[in-house]
Amino acid sequence: MTATEVHRSGFACFVGRPNAGKSTLTNALVGTKVAITSSKPQTTRHAIRGIITRPDAQMVLIDTPGLHRPRTLLGERLNDLVRTTWAEVDVVAICFPSHQRIGPGDEYLVTQITELAERPTLVALATKSDLVGPERLAQHLLSIQRLEDKLGVQWAEIIPVSSVSGENIDVVGDTLVQLLPEGPAYYPDGDITDEPTETLVAELIREAALEGVMEELPHSIAVTVEEMGLRPDRPEDRPLLDIHASLVVERDSQKGIVIGHRGRRLKEVGTNARLQIQSLLGTPVHLDLHVKVLKEWQRDPKHLNRLGF
Repeated sequence: MTATEVHRSGFACFVGRPNAGKSTLTNALVGTKVAITSSKPQTTRHAIRGIITRPDAQMVLIDTPGLHRPRTLLGERLNDLVRTTWAEVDVVAICFPSHQRIGPGDEYLVTQITELAERPTLVALATKSDLVGPERLAQHLLSIQRLEDKLGVQWAEIIPVSSVSGENIDVVGDTLVQLLPEGPAYYPDGDITDEPTETLVAELIREAALEGVMEELPHSIAVTVEEMGLRPDRPEDRPLLDIHASLVVERDSQKGIVIGHRGRRLKEVGTNARLQIQSLLGTPVHLDLHVKVLKEWQRDPKHLNRLGF
């Protein structure tokens, strides 16, 4: 980069209703997995930061939980986290899934952003564009544009994008970067997230646990990493990372579901999570999983504080 070229840096976040494609898009832009994904709504429970470093810019991309009508204290705290994040970023990209009509939930979300004391720059994304044809996509883009007059917003850009097909991923990245202020890099080159390793490991375990469980169970599962460290008696060229973690549920009946018949379900979760963790950390892993019950943890302030919410 020459002396006359501008270096930009700042913070952007994806927002949208639950399951709008925010986490998948975050991973696609960062180029590796930093946020867990699932077909289950309200999968994201933390503001995960993915770091994108380029010669001309560094963008910290924050993936937030979906704004939703809370039914528990956990839900209220997640919504608070979303609103706090909005107030701290330079650009907000709102995700409108292309295969779904824009409804009251989307409009409520946009209105909430317009009421911020300092409104960030807004970009509209027609996510999951691979799920619709050209005619339906064109109608969807027009519906997004009409929100400008209806809700009093101004889109810096409206971009159709698909994390599955890769359509316009680079365009989204370039657009967000150009809307950031001038500034230096915040993180060393090569960093992809500032999340503690234990948090990433816990999230990968939770992702594995979410697959294939009954519909009412996903929101009741939390994961804590009790202990993590390299096994001391191993040679340097053959390291093994020992991880002891607990899957936390709210009721004894849920514990049985997670463990499965003769422990088969828990073993499957452990295998899938271990492979993902090894891929992330580049180290062989021994994963020891247990299931414990914390009664109604989503509604108990003490339990929520202990679990990091």
